[in-house]
Amino acid sequence: MKRGGIALWLLAATGIVHQVKGQAPAKDLLRALQGGIHVSLRQYQGDSLVHQWTFNGNTLTNAQGRWQLQWQQSAIPGNPAGQEITLTCKLLEGAAPSTAVAVDFGFGHWQPENYVMVPAIVYNGNRYRAIGNGYNPDYPKDMYYNPAVPVTISNNPRLSVSATGPSGLELSTTNTSVPAMSFYAPAAKKGWMVLTEQATRYGNSGLSIRENDGRDSCTFTITAPAMRKMAAGFGDFHPSGDQAPDWAAGNDITIRFRVYTFSASGIPDLLTQFMTLRKSLTGPNHPRNLVPMSKLAALGTDICRNNFVETKAGSYYLPENSRNFQLGWVSGMINTYPMLALNDEEERSRVVRELDFITSRMQGKSGFFYGFISEEGKLGTEKGHPDFPALQAMVRKNGDVLFWLMKHLLLLKAQGHGQTIHPEWEAAAQKLAAAFVQNWQRNGEFGQYIVPETGEISVFNSSAGAIVPAGLALAADYFHRPEWLHTAEAAAAFYYQRDVVTRGFTSGACGDISQDADSETAFGFLESLMALYQYTQQPVWLERAKVQAALCATWTMAYDPVFPPGSDIGKLQCHMAGAVWASSQNKHAAPGACTTSADHLFKLYRATGDERYAALIRDIQHAHTEAVNMPGHITTNYLIGSSMERIQLSDAEGKGSIGNFIHTRNSWTETNGILMAMELPGIYVRPGEGKLFVFDHINATRVSEDKGAVTLRLSNTTAYDAAVSVMAESAGAAKKPLGYTAFQHWPKVAVAAGATVNIKVAKNGEVTVL
Repeated sequence: MKRGGIALWLLAATGIVHQVKGQAPAKDLLRALQGGIHVSLRQYQGDSLVHQWTFNGNTLTNAQGRWQLQWQQSAIPGNPAGQEITLTCKLLEGAAPSTAVAVDFGFGHWQPENYVMVPAIVYNGNRYRAIGNGYNPDYPKDMYYNPAVPVTISNNPRLSVSATGPSGLELSTTNTSVPAMSFYAPAAKKGWMVLTEQATRYGNSGLSIRENDGRDSCTFTITAPAMRKMAAGFGDFHPSGDQAPDWAAGNDITIRFRVYTFSASGIPDLLTQFMTLRKSLTGPNHPRNLVPMSKLAALGTDICRNNFVETKAGSYYLPENSRNFQLGWVSGMINTYPMLALNDEEERSRVVRELDFITSRMQGKSGFFYGFISEEGKLGTEKGHPDFPALQAMVRKNGDVLFWLMKHLLLLKAQGHGQTIHPEWEAAAQKLAAAFVQNWQRNGEFGQYIVPETGEISVFNSSAGAIVPAGLALAADYFHRPEWLHTAEAAAAFYYQRDVVTRGFTSGACGDISQDADSETAFGFLESLMALYQYTQQPVWLERAKVQAALCATWTMAYDPVFPPGSDIGKLQCHMAGAVWASSQNKHAAPGACTTSADHLFKLYRATGDERYAALIRDIQHAHTEAVNMPGHITTNYLIGSSMERIQLSDAEGKGSIGNFIHTRNSWTETNGILMAMELPGIYVRPGEGKLFVFDHINATRVSEDKGAVTLRLSNTTAYDAAVSVMAESAGAAKKPLGYTAFQHWPKVAVAAGATVNIKVAKNGEVTVL
């Protein structure tokens, strides 16, 4: 198919083509991929397309009137692979009811093997078997005890798995972490990406992708406004209710976008390009200083402190809003860690009681743990099937147990409380590590669900074990079992090659999704890669961590989106860049990565010096704080310091849910806030080297600097007193990986609300208040 004919083919398929002559700009950017760009007018009756006219020049006359296009095209400084285009479409004469404007990027020589990515919702085209028609569908029988099970997702927007027939998907810009579409073409060794703005004067724009029946051409379309037939929900679809505007003479619309074509040798190259380009059109975001991290930690630990209960099952901090106990993932043996870090005798005794309860009541004969127990003491199954009565547990939860149990042991020793460690905890950790190693040796993967009684994998083929290599690395060092580290390396290499390099996503960690792409495995796997770098010092793990961080960035809001002005978030004018989207099934963002401080991004920043990683985790922390319930900043309408997991930009739950918080709380989001406040320094500085990065909600400026020290002025513009942790080191020290308990040693500087303090920071980490 000739270049420029692709969009016309798609229009011909509708039978409603009207053409005029001409050529759009930016064609050279698309030539290497047999691409063309066209603009069309689309008239609707409701959400049904009834007429379409394509511009082949800068003017078009149709039954509605006379139209004109104006193009502004400019090079992007420092990036010859891209062009910025501002397109204005104006109705000069006439009247046009229910009409939208579409920009089509059509590609010939298309291959279904091309990797298609729309950040936070579509990975590898979501071209996989889909099940169910709603939230958290049951698994069919053929998914159990089947090592050859294909990747199976919920009913999400997706390109077809069939070789012929209809194939396409429709989205709003608000389904994404940044309005963008991209693909990698292995045959051409090229990548392509378009980024646009969230909205025009007519509302949020649409993003759609459609292949022809023969799969040898594909068109990516920006529509202003969004005109979807169906909107994607949590594993289902509902009528979108989208409406096209009526035009009068003189009305116009402006669509701004950037197009990039670049060389790429694989999916990792596309991901790393995305990391570079994700803010290139929207520009820098503007995080607000609202609540100091120390205040956030104090409020969060107070909530957790008041949620310790004694039940028939045992004693524990309540997970979420239920008295039943859930292990790992969103609660148990994760929310205990910051309570242990308080180094408070009463909270330490409570943590001890919870660890005793978990290790004595929840570990199966195989070494794996059950994921759920009722307050009455009854163990429960996860993702069960009536034909397979054995109780199942999430592999992800077991990975969390190993990783966090090891962190508890390390912290107790670092605090000087090693004598508090019960031999049963260490025995449980060793038994769990051995179970993972045995499953790896037997199956060559960790699976998605396991049977704690026997150790069998009940559901295979996901990335649910993404955090397991981190836990094995910690256990290998702690228990002096180098063979466990070898397993961790082998498993991480496998998951990196199969899931990141070949599939372009990690998946299946959340307990309420199928094997959908999700952010939790992305961040969990980055934890594993940085753990392996720490314990092996091999550069390969650092290089893979850079790619994985780019994948994490695809899940993270890159800009401050606009919410409806009457919504909760709109009225608070929240800056939500840094909110982390959950999964391709659960189409909402959340305050933080579940469940972690994501301090591995800070460790990657130290190891590489690349501030993009520091900025990414700062964005995540600040978006989290925007969601915290505070006086004058009501979000959950619940406890002060509480938060909940919905930052809803999309209409997946209906248009009325956009920008509105649910009036409840989620323990895991509160735990995230505490962990970030603990495990990220408020200020990171390299005295004498001109390097300064601020994570906390304070302003820091240099007053003076010499080879051995730097003087900083700290200003606290928030309404709350701050205790700002300061981490200072040299470039040489930064080359050494940061231990898991390093945060204990960071000095803290008191800065009262509204106050300014000068401090002197030495290279050896000493801080002096001036």
